[in-house]
Amino acid sequence: MEQDKIGLRSQGQGPTAPEIQLLQFHGEAAALAEEIAQNCMECGLCQKDCLFLKRLQAPKGLAQDFLNAKLDETISFECSLCGLCQAVCPKGLQIHGWMLQLRRIAHQKGVCFSEHEVIRAYEKRGTSSLFTYYALPTGCDTIFFPGCALPGTRPEQVKHVFNRLKELIPEIGIVLDCCTKPSHDLGDHARFLKYFQELLSFLQSKHIQRVIVACPNCFKVFKAYGRGMQVSTVYEVFHQHSTPRPSPAFQEVMTIHDPCVMRSETGIQQTVRQLAEGLGVVCQEMKHAGKKTVCCGEGGSVGFLTHELAENWGNIRKKEAQERPVITYCAGCSASLKAKGITNHHILDLLYEKATGKRPGVFKAPLTYFNRLMLKRYFKKALNATTTRERPSLEPTSYRTVINRIGLLLVLVLAILAVHTSGIMENFTAERLQELVRNTGSYAPICFILLYSITPVLFLPGLPMTLAAGVLFGPVFGVIYSIIGATLGATLAFLVARYVAGQWILKKLRGPRWKWLFEQVREHGWKAVAFTRLIPLFPFNLLNYAFGLTPIPLIQYVVVSFFCMLPACIAYVVFSSSLLDVLRGHFSWSFIIGLLLILLISILPIWLKRHLKAKDQADIAEKN
Repeated sequence: MEQDKIGLRSQGQGPTAPEIQLLQFHGEAAALAEEIAQNCMECGLCQKDCLFLKRLQAPKGLAQDFLNAKLDETISFECSLCGLCQAVCPKGLQIHGWMLQLRRIAHQKGVCFSEHEVIRAYEKRGTSSLFTYYALPTGCDTIFFPGCALPGTRPEQVKHVFNRLKELIPEIGIVLDCCTKPSHDLGDHARFLKYFQELLSFLQSKHIQRVIVACPNCFKVFKAYGRGMQVSTVYEVFHQHSTPRPSPAFQEVMTIHDPCVMRSETGIQQTVRQLAEGLGVVCQEMKHAGKKTVCCGEGGSVGFLTHELAENWGNIRKKEAQERPVITYCAGCSASLKAKGITNHHILDLLYEKATGKRPGVFKAPLTYFNRLMLKRYFKKALNATTTRERPSLEPTSYRTVINRIGLLLVLVLAILAVHTSGIMENFTAERLQELVRNTGSYAPICFILLYSITPVLFLPGLPMTLAAGVLFGPVFGVIYSIIGATLGATLAFLVARYVAGQWILKKLRGPRWKWLFEQVREHGWKAVAFTRLIPLFPFNLLNYAFGLTPIPLIQYVVVSFFCMLPACIAYVVFSSSLLDVLRGHFSWSFIIGLLLILLISILPIWLKRHLKAKDQADIAEKN
């Protein structure tokens, strides 16, 4: 039965609401899989530029595996959902739409990647009362919805756009909020609908009929789920009301990057090009443009799990740009292209500079959050709105959590006051603590090592133990005891995974990033251990368990782990050995040396990543 195939747990009482939703997603995915399995000609066009499909197999085989219950739905999180596959497919098969359904199935089954917490937290902040603001004047039926990224990275451009729109539509309102497309693309369909429908219901209750957006993702969401709400872009509005003017005498050659969510919006694509040409830009098209544009690398949050796949799209775009400046109309694409070394401009940057004569600022996190708060404050003062609101929380309030936090804060405040009024800090020095430790004989080091060794096994952070080693034992013995404890802990976790709890650990390590790790160990052996120890691509404690599931020999693992954990251990122990003296206002050379060592080991992964990236690009260039 279908219910048995997807693992429904209800017995005798009928399926629950989440199980009904899972059945619905599975049914929709099965229908798309049937279409793909029957019509895919295995021509290879969809695999030509997509490294994700190239690494697997033709969509026909993937669809057949799904229909035979042999496909792991989590592979869908390696797909950027960009839609290039459908654009080049002779049959127009909805492969990316099927991948989205697979994500929804995986999420409904409880699959959740810790790597996605960054983008989830970003969205959560964007829908909070702190960052949201709705301002609707009397007679307002149109709003400007700038989205999340643009207000943070380009606040002055947002002000400029709104003021120009206000000249054209005097009663226009502003809504600073998030359309929750990250939840949509991560397969969390319930959260997406919950938040977007609340936003939409409020707007429609206030008789808002039209939304003007600047973000392509917001355009996509409002167009697909807007329940009849008219949606257009600022680029169309500006172009419609612009007066024809002769081309400027000075013209600069640039190229256009179309965001992948806009691949079917030919009218908007042409509008952006006409706006650019009106600014004196000579647009030279790349091979992948318009309907066949490629992803910037951000699509589907793939980069959080599989950096290689995200980089592949960036490499394609970089090669086709041929060092020409790139114009785009997505703030997310602009940031992604810049991170890959591609000179680019948001079209609103160029329009702002043309109108004001000022070079526009473009900001990165954490300043983006400050900018959003200041932009909210600006609109609060600048607009005479009759209806205002901040997004109410849609999550149930946990009073117990609030009380616990207040209680913890009070305890910390009282502890600090007690320490300062008692004069205990006068005698609380590293020398006195180390003297107390020496008086205990050999028991203190043994207890410390044993305690440190169980820290990784219990998924507890090891850094506090390393810092404590410097305070209690000094820079020399602190390093010795902490590296012994860390190595023993890593070894215990390795042995637990290999001989005791392998199946349970395997369930925790689902996803492409962990599959990549297992492949690297099989291919490179101990070098993979060294690489992942030096570059923090994975949660440290989970990494210890993960290596236990690989074929690497225990001795190799222990030796490589020891030497590759040693640099960080030395840095933090030397740093903490004089930390108490620093808190009392006395700086020492050991503190400065430790600080420099920490800085050095922090820079090393960045340097190594850039070195490997440059090497990969050189290899690609050589092949081409």
